[in-house]
Amino acid sequence: MFKGKTKYLIILLLIAMVILTACGGNQSKPVAEEKPKRTELYFATGGTAGTYYPLGGAIAKVWNENINGLQVTVQPSGGSVENLRLIGNGDADIALAMNNIADDAWNGRGSFNSPIKNFRAVGVVYPEIIQGVALKESGIKSIKDLKGKRVSPGPVGSGTAATVPHILKVYGLKMEDMQVHYDTFGDAVNKMKDGQLDAAWNVLAAPAAAIVDLLTAKEVVFLEITGKEAEQLQKEFPLVSPYVIPAGTYSYKGKDYPEINTVSLQAVLYVREDLDEELVYNLTKLLYEKSDEIAKGHAAGAQIKLDNAIKGITTDFHPGAIKFYKEKGMM
Repeated sequence: MFKGKTKYLIILLLIAMVILTACGGNQSKPVAEEKPKRTELYFATGGTAGTYYPLGGAIAKVWNENINGLQVTVQPSGGSVENLRLIGNGDADIALAMNNIADDAWNGRGSFNSPIKNFRAVGVVYPEIIQGVALKESGIKSIKDLKGKRVSPGPVGSGTAATVPHILKVYGLKMEDMQVHYDTFGDAVNKMKDGQLDAAWNVLAAPAAAIVDLLTAKEVVFLEITGKEAEQLQKEFPLVSPYVIPAGTYSYKGKDYPEINTVSLQAVLYVREDLDEELVYNLTKLLYEKSDEIAKGHAAGAQIKLDNAIKGITTDFHPGAIKFYKEKGMM
């Protein structure tokens, strides 16, 4: 009797152990690991023949390689005016733009009917050199000779197109005095090669690849901004600074051009105001501390200097950028 009960209890115990083991087995199944959070940002740059687009790609590459879970996608655009509108509309997260155009956007003037306030500055990337070129065969020798000629002031939506009328004004010209073609600089260069355009303006780093390319086919005249006209431009357009492109920067058939007198603004990196502070801190830090890596992707990366980071910026900075500059004793 006792043995029978013992046997019965042993069987029940074994059954219970099997059930518990099965239940425990189910509970011990590994839980799928959560994938790291991925942040995707859109970076508005410029035309593919300009500086913004390839330089933006070099900057994005450094960010993507050094910030876990970040994917910055570079998109071409019409340039500064369009870029700030894209941020304003929520269609871009990061943008390159000229400091004077950002100032216009912030204050709702110039190309902007109302203020755009939802962007913040990160820092200066490189000097924006205003470069005007004309075909020598066109007979143009200076800016005053543009009257009646076929001229591209840059594409609609670009900082170039918004800036060129101010330059023409101090030389007594209006846009209506010329046959205006709102081409990208790449298209303008192709037209000049084919003799379909006499002159073109753009805001580029120097040497500009598109101008170097043009010089393989055509001799050009650089449209210099000097003397009383340069002084008047500075009075009317305070963010402009004199700039000298060094002799030998450009050449035609082995002959170097002498130094070229023009003016410059600043190419500045801007972001949405609501981007995470720590993320923007890291974007800022990498921009200035890994400029040598950026320069491997585009020569203008060599011009990214911490010493120039806050010069000429009139709009508010992002808190993440401010944090970085405070660490460096700059704010």
